[in-house]
This record gives sequence, structure tokens and C-alpha cells, in this order.
Amino acid sequence: MRQRPIPGTTGLVRTMSLLGDPVLHSPCEEVTAFGPALDRLIEDMFATMYAAEGVGLAANQIGVGQRVFVYDCPDDEDVRHVGHIVNPRLVAADGDEFRGPEGCLSLPGLEAGTVRFDRAVVEGVSSAGAPVRIEGTGFFARCLQHECDHLDGTVYADRVTGLRARRLRRAIRKTPWGARAAGAAQN
Repeated sequence: MRQRPIPGTTGLVRTMSLLGDPVLHSPCEEVTAFGPALDRLIEDMFATMYAAEGVGLAANQIGVGQRVFVYDCPDDEDVRHVGHIVNPRLVAADGDEFRGPEGCLSLPGLEAGTVRFDRAVVEGVSSAGAPVRIEGTGFFARCLQHECDHLDGTVYADRVTGLRARRLRRAIRKTPWGARAAGAAQN
């Protein structure tokens, strides 16, 4: 029997920031105020992530430049990981490197082969300020690295190189939101 509420059930779905929005390309600020406003942000982030059918969401993806992300992501063994982390730091990314398809709620409908490590460790705190350490492998490790990148002002398109990058830029230009984003993807 579940003892705590399902994340996002009382949250509001917020507007998604799309590639080209300056908030996605700037490092986020550390969270210093813990309390109801932070709890509301996290609840809204879960609601927004679920509405967009994502597996992770960083605060700047809804226009909030704070170091927070939420996730509901399986690993390669189909173990589901659900939670949030405040002021995360990627403390380890190691193991084998794999190029795999990666998408992003801020680049809706697109994906590209992106190289990531198959193990990641992130440390930070909960919304109550308690220490949190998350270790992920496989797809969950990819998610953790992706969300930490967001909080540092990096989107996965920034990591794509060569032919894949050219194809991704071309695909971006063909989207309804791509005209604004085309310049950002070329940087």
C-alpha cells in the first residue's frame, strides 16, 4: 500500500521551454530557499513531465533557473526510479561509453545518437534539505547525465557531432519551433 502521494497529482502543467530559449542555455542557480515554494515547483515539474510523457525534467525546462530536476525513469533492467534532487552535482560518470538515441522534452519529436557513460552518480539534497545520492546505470544513467547537463545550460544537441549534428539541425529547422532554435543548435 502506498504511504505517500503520487508525485505530480496536485501539480500544474507548465509551459515547456523549447530549444533556443535563453533559460536552457544558461547555468542554473543553486536553490537557497527550501519550503512550500520549492515543494510546489517540484510538484509542478512532475505534472509537466508526466503530461509531456517524459522520463526527466529540469527546472529550466519550465523557465525556472534553479538547480532542481525530477525523474521517473527505468534502468536497463526495467527497475523504475522516481524522485527529485535539489542542487545536484554529477560526481561520477564512468564505465563504458555508449552512443544511444536521446530525446528531450525541449526538442519535442526529435532524437539523435548521443554518447553517454553507462554509469552515473549524482549527489544533492531533497526538498527538505536531506542529503541524496542517486546512482544509475544504463538508460537511467543517461537520464541523470542529461538532466545535470540541463542545469549547466547544455542540451543534448550540444553534444551531438558530425553527420548526426547536421541531421539534427536540419530536423530542428523543419519543426514549428525550429526557426528560433536553429541558431542555438549551431553554437
